Amino acid sequence: MIRVEGLQKVYGGFEAVRGISFEVGRGEVVGLLGPNGAGKTTTMRIVCGCIGATAGRALIDGRDVLEDPRGVKRRVGYLPEVPPVYPTMTVEDYVRFAATIKEVDDPEAAADRAIGRVGLAEVRHRVIDHLSKGYRQRVGLAQALVHDPDVLVLDEPTSGLDPAQRVEIRELLRDLAAGERTVILSTHILPEVEAVAERVIIMHQGRVVAQDRIDALESGGAVRLRVARPGPEAEQALRAVPGVSEVEGRPDGRIDLRIDGSDDTRAAVAAAAVPFGLLELTGGDNLEAVYLRLTAGGEGPDPRENFGRGGVSSTVEA
Repeated sequence: MIRVEGLQKVYGGFEAVRGISFEVGRGEVVGLLGPNGAGKTTTMRIVCGCIGATAGRALIDGRDVLEDPRGVKRRVGYLPEVPPVYPTMTVEDYVRFAATIKEVDDPEAAADRAIGRVGLAEVRHRVIDHLSKGYRQRVGLAQALVHDPDVLVLDEPTSGLDPAQRVEIRELLRDLAAGERTVILSTHILPEVEAVAERVIIMHQGRVVAQDRIDALESGGAVRLRVARPGPEAEQALRAVPGVSEVEGRPDGRIDLRIDGSDDTRAAVAAAAVPFGLLELTGGDNLEAVYLRLTAGGEGPDPRENFGRGGVSSTVEA
């Protein structure tokens, strides 16, 4: 549904996105992760057609974002980190306005559906500026959904919300993602990704450093062993197992390994440790450990990531 090929974006002398490629299938929910300045927001804006790429291309359902921008925007709903709302309008008027400029056949009916779907019926006549941040987030989601898009692109949809509001939005996102709708979700809250996404794309310094199913990423990486007779012989036996890339003994008698993550490698590691009195085998990096390992160090945030964040005109067109 989404295909990105060799995407690059340069601002002056700064390369915000450095030739990245990835795909997101129909009905798939994918988390886009990375520290501030990694290029996530820039990538999402290019995919939505809000800004152009310096090189490479992005396609939505086979349509090139640059060659057919109107066709793409009819298929994409975009929610930036700051909801693109007019605070002096009522919820109903704003969502209907969004439906109108997105050229929906029946804006009033479309607005009613979107308002009901995101749980805004009780506040539909209230002025947006009088709503809590959680409700304003829902208003932003309503404008992203009002034209019933095939693809949802959500940039930090729970940013700044309290824990109860985050749970509400997370449940709403899970409902919205059910079925054939494709969702790409950017967030710094890793449990949120684990709750709603099946796969993650991790960016760092403008590049994609990993992309896979969450369970596949977590199954690889670190493994820790505890044996009754640790020492150089045990470490040498483990180092000889195919698929083991690192072995390090610890003063407490435990042995840390890094493996390729396959079940065959895990079984072989256990078998190699048995002669030394295998007492414990734990491991497999969680998503947080994988994320930190892949994004350790690097540059600070780039101010261009925040350029135009939350602009109304770019969002309601998407």
